[in-house]
Amino acid sequence: MKKPPIKQNRVGKSSTVSRRSAIQSVLGLAGTSLLLPLSSYAHQPAAKKEPGQVRISRLETFLVKPRWIFLKIHTDEGVVGLGEPLLEGRALTIQTAIKEIEPYLVGKDPRQVVHHWQAIYRHAFYRGGPILTSALSGIDQALWDIKGKLLGVPVYELFGGPTRDRVRIYGRASNAEDMKKRKQEGYTVIKTGVAKKQPAGIVENPAFVKYAIDNFASLREAGGDEMDIGIDFHGAISPQTAKLLIKELEPFQPMFIEEPCQAQNVDVMADIARGTHLPIATGERIFTKWGFREILEKGAASILQPDICHAGGLTECRLIAGMAEAYYAAIAPHNPMGPISLACGLHLAASIPNFLVQEQVSLGEGYLKNPFKLQSDGSVMIPQGPGLGVELDEDALEDKIGHDWKNPESYHPFDGSVVDW
Repeated sequence: MKKPPIKQNRVGKSSTVSRRSAIQSVLGLAGTSLLLPLSSYAHQPAAKKEPGQVRISRLETFLVKPRWIFLKIHTDEGVVGLGEPLLEGRALTIQTAIKEIEPYLVGKDPRQVVHHWQAIYRHAFYRGGPILTSALSGIDQALWDIKGKLLGVPVYELFGGPTRDRVRIYGRASNAEDMKKRKQEGYTVIKTGVAKKQPAGIVENPAFVKYAIDNFASLREAGGDEMDIGIDFHGAISPQTAKLLIKELEPFQPMFIEEPCQAQNVDVMADIARGTHLPIATGERIFTKWGFREILEKGAASILQPDICHAGGLTECRLIAGMAEAYYAAIAPHNPMGPISLACGLHLAASIPNFLVQEQVSLGEGYLKNPFKLQSDGSVMIPQGPGLGVELDEDALEDKIGHDWKNPESYHPFDGSVVDW
């Protein structure tokens, strides 16, 4: 695969660069006394390469519009793995995290995917969190891509073979007109949000509830009873108001209620789940198997939405799916990201029994040489090529390189106080 004809952020330009120099470059501390001793960054050197072995030669990241990061892990055999180590609004932070992890990876065999996951995660004294696990997620994706390419098989074959030949995906609609368009396009699943004229307060009045419910009712009418419609509260609705909304939504039978409150508020989410027969979904802001354990143990959700770019990559999300299966819970991967992330979601869906539906915002048009295609039944076919089965369209990417996307700063129009977005 040729490199995009644009300036990119290369990590590990040469395997001869010293660790101290690389760290100084990352931290911008060259020539200062702030640099820690080399022993603080010590790692085991790669063993001498034997015939048939493969080594990681360098890592390369580049920002891609609208807000994504693409990662390439290069090997000395010319095989390149793709990943998306994204943390929305923190692109430069993630790039720096990748640079800090790079000295461990260069010179290592990329095929030891799970071993590298354990080393990167556990050798960080302060484990977990959105920054480390997002960087690790993209690396993990790229390593699986390399392994599949080296063996000449799709990643899901490495996980035991496909459990399905196609994956149901969903589109978005905020009103009845949107719903009609998505239905004509072939979608059978739609996700929407809570319709509101202004941000929700801690306690809301009947007018707020009625406006939200009337909008959902219009979506149900436009979509019909056979359309599955999930509704995302986005953690921006108070538990008090969430309970009112859920009660009024029940006659319209949403497919799920997503993030009815802040995801970290597990006990309250469990209380909400016990108060309704509608499925509760959560997971986009939960990291690793340890984060999802509490959700499952407390019965806070029956649909888990791990993000393969945040929760720990394919390695971790398959473990999360196994945990969910033991609790009779379904997996609906979160993915408002790019086509590499979508490809990973398709491989996950193809390798687990308890998959429900896949989120997406881009099928890869303008990013991939062979974009995914929406089928007439609202699905996309699972990839057939080796590794993740996708190849970047370097020419089409030229005008999409670089962005300065930032998280929205939301304030209440009444008093200027901070509100969730």
